[in-house]
Amino acid sequence: MHIYRTDRFALPLPDGHRFPACKYRMLAEAVEAFAGKYLEEAPAATFHELTRAHTPDYVRGVFDGSLAPARWREIGFPWSTELAERSARSAGATVAAARAALAGGVGISLAGGTHHAFADRGSGFCVFNDVAVAASLMLEEGRVRRVLVIDLDVHQGNGTAALFQNEPRVFTFSMHGEKNFPFRKVDGDWDIDLPDGTGDGAYLATLSAALPALFERARPDLVFYLAGADPYSGDRLGRLALSGAGLAERDRRVFEACRAYGAALAVTMAGGYAEPIEETVAIQANTVRLALDVYCRAPSGTAACAD
Repeated sequence: MHIYRTDRFALPLPDGHRFPACKYRMLAEAVEAFAGKYLEEAPAATFHELTRAHTPDYVRGVFDGSLAPARWREIGFPWSTELAERSARSAGATVAAARAALAGGVGISLAGGTHHAFADRGSGFCVFNDVAVAASLMLEEGRVRRVLVIDLDVHQGNGTAALFQNEPRVFTFSMHGEKNFPFRKVDGDWDIDLPDGTGDGAYLATLSAALPALFERARPDLVFYLAGADPYSGDRLGRLALSGAGLAERDRRVFEACRAYGAALAVTMAGGYAEPIEETVAIQANTVRLALDVYCRAPSGTAACAD
């Protein structure tokens, strides 16, 4: 089992910025309490790796700060060398999680899920599209034949859908709030729009109905799971109405489906903006705990994960 952290690389933001950057440190500390022996520092994605999904000019613009001011406003972060390093680490964490998953069944990034980034631009607090980078790299290296993206962040993965529209080896699935950001969706392979206020029962029934057909259609060797905490009822950007228990059951059903199918699984945390932010941290720490429960459980019920 390998769990990759990025919190030691700062995301410097001005006072009052609405993005809760502190959640990464808080999440790593929470995970350290029950899975510290699995924690590792995320490597930085290289220029070559990042340009598997992004244009060279865009990647260079992130690293030297030369993107137009309008592009930084679209991303929602001010540029700094620390931001560039942190963004490369976030993408690197998902690349490393994918490699770990293919070697041992599952790998986890405590960041990532930055699904609003396109080939030539970022958007919505997303600089590099970590899942697109990692999926493209695994395909290029011949490690996998088919990839499935299960995006259960409350916001549609428009950047991921756009990046893979002409890539038949990657199947993109997004189940999200119909009226939430982005307001212009990009068609993926399978999108499910949910009305505001969707709660545990309707959400879980929809997901359970979709999962068998999803694996039948995608036939993946590797799954990337964006386990967004923002469908939570207490999330200020979410607008759905899932409870913490409902989100835990969502995660368990995805994990069990991946394990039953025999697909490797790379997990990213994606969004979460609860007030207080401790509620997001608790939800995401539980995602990690459930992954350990499902993937470190031998048939006898004993622990099966190697150190």
